[in-house]
Amino acid sequence: MEVGVFGFIVAGLIVGFIVGMTGVGGGSLMTPILLWFGINPATAVGTDLLYAAITKSGGIFVHQKNKNIDWSITGWLTLGSVPAAAITLWVLHNLTTDTQAMNAVIKQTLGFVLLLTALAILFKQQLLNFASKHAGDRYHLSGPSLNLLTVFTGILLGTMVTLTSIGAGALGTVVLFILYPFLATKRLVGTEIAHAVPLTLVAGLGHASMGNMDWHLLGYLLIGSLPGIYMGSHLSGRIPDHVLRPCLATMMMFIGYKLAF
Repeated sequence: MEVGVFGFIVAGLIVGFIVGMTGVGGGSLMTPILLWFGINPATAVGTDLLYAAITKSGGIFVHQKNKNIDWSITGWLTLGSVPAAAITLWVLHNLTTDTQAMNAVIKQTLGFVLLLTALAILFKQQLLNFASKHAGDRYHLSGPSLNLLTVFTGILLGTMVTLTSIGAGALGTVVLFILYPFLATKRLVGTEIAHAVPLTLVAGLGHASMGNMDWHLLGYLLIGSLPGIYMGSHLSGRIPDHVLRPCLATMMMFIGYKLAF
């Protein structure tokens, strides 16, 4: 087995293990690792998007069986995210004549989104506490205004995910909790996964149609990540959250800063 192939399998194993243990979105870790391996930014994003769609698809069946998905919220998010993904793909397609420009846009956007994701992970509990404290305020949105803001959130997530393959997990979950503070955490997670699968699938297939896909690489990542997720899920909670999250956030901030600046 080639060293490169072995490295991709190990990368999948490590990312899968961390995702299973912490729930942190794999794209926040996988895409920077692929860049470190020297994979073209557009190919790294495209491959990671289909990787995410496949690894998260099983979660839909589990969460639906346990009635942990709010399909109404998922629908409003998708109404914004899928068209935003299509428009972003169209813009990227028009940049394909200048590959260097497209890769520069992807790398810089990835850097900024990683910084935002790191902040969301670092201050997640404070944000959730704030949302819970003000959940009953008379200024809290509801009805058409809440639906419109959910669609707008979908637009932002669709654009970010299509450009960078990250954002739907850590950022999406925090924003959803702020918008829907009375939604049970397990339904929040299930709803986020139900939204992430079609978004990453559409964005991933769009990148694949532009040639931004390495099917062999995708296979190697899955070989490593599936057992990694299984092992990590069994060790969830063994390492204190207040230790693990700052370490992950610090790593993402460092990588994000290097890519953005």
